[in-house]
This record gives sequence, structure tokens and C-alpha cells, in this order.
Amino acid sequence: MSAASRVRRLALLVGGVCAVASSGACKETTPPPVGKAGPVDTAEQVGFGVRTLLTGNGVQKGELQADTMFVYNDQTKFDFRNARVKFNTETGAPNGTMRADRGIYDTRTQILEGFGNVVVTTLDGKKLTSPHLKFNQLSNEVSSDTTFQMVAGSRTQSGMGFKTDPNLSRFTCQRSCRTTGTVVLPSQ
Repeated sequence: MSAASRVRRLALLVGGVCAVASSGACKETTPPPVGKAGPVDTAEQVGFGVRTLLTGNGVQKGELQADTMFVYNDQTKFDFRNARVKFNTETGAPNGTMRADRGIYDTRTQILEGFGNVVVTTLDGKKLTSPHLKFNQLSNEVSSDTTFQMVAGSRTQSGMGFKTDPNLSRFTCQRSCRTTGTVVLPSQ
């Protein structure tokens, strides 16, 4: 047997051992680490430094500003981060503000929701705070099913869940209701 054939056989033997070893190593596969899809991965559009006017029948109903906006569901659902909204009356006059860590507006249901440190302030000085708040544009109702506190002048009202109009004039607490301050009772 010549030296060249011995080298050839040795090379084939080493190659075969390496092939068997590497094929055995490939059987222990672990999937690559993948995080779950986040809002940026699933959004149809993403906007930064967003400012948009809210209009209806040619009247400016408000102005919405947000640090970040994600658009979903064929551009019918909007998810805002660090949302700030200025509301106007039917005639376009300023009416109040809302600020929230996160806001979601669905154009199909016409519901605007605020999440995390939601603060609503009216022009007459009323201030409503809650971790979650929902404004239904169709029924013209603001509501929540979680804790809240409303300060109106010297009166403070708190509880679990409420329903009210956008001006916070007709306010109904759902449960665990407390009020401090002066309360005027209607004369009988």
C-alpha cells in the first residue's frame, strides 16, 4: 500500500468520524430564543410625536397628542402612549382635557379608553382620576368599573365604578362610595 493511499484512507476515516460526530450533535436542537410579538411587530403603522384633530360635521371636537401611536385593524383601532386630549363642545369651544399613560380609540365602536394614571380636568375645575376610564361617544357617557376620585371645589368623591356625562355634571358612583366636603341637598 502506497503512502498516498494511506493518507487517502486516513482522510476518509477522519472525515467519516467528523460527519458522524456532527450529525449526532445536531440532534440536540434548541429553538432560537424569540420573544412574543410586541405592538411594533403587529401594528399596521407606527407614528411618533403624533398630533391629530378630532372633528365631526366640520367642527373640531378635540385635539389628540401622543408620544407614540400604533394603528391596528385596518386603521380602525389606535393605541396611543402618553396620550393628551383636549376636548371641545359641539360648537368648538374648549371643554376640558384628558391625560393618560395609554389610550385606545376604536372608530368602529367610537369608544376612547384611557389606562394608567388617567386624569380628566374640566374648565370649571373638576378633576377626575382613575386607573381606567372609558368614553363612549355614541351614548355620550364617561364610565369606569375601577377606583376613582373626583375633586370638585371643596368636595371629594371616591369609590369603585362610576358613570357620568363628559362635563362631570351628572355623576353616579356604583359602589363603595364616599364623599367628603359640603353636599347640597335639593329642597323638598
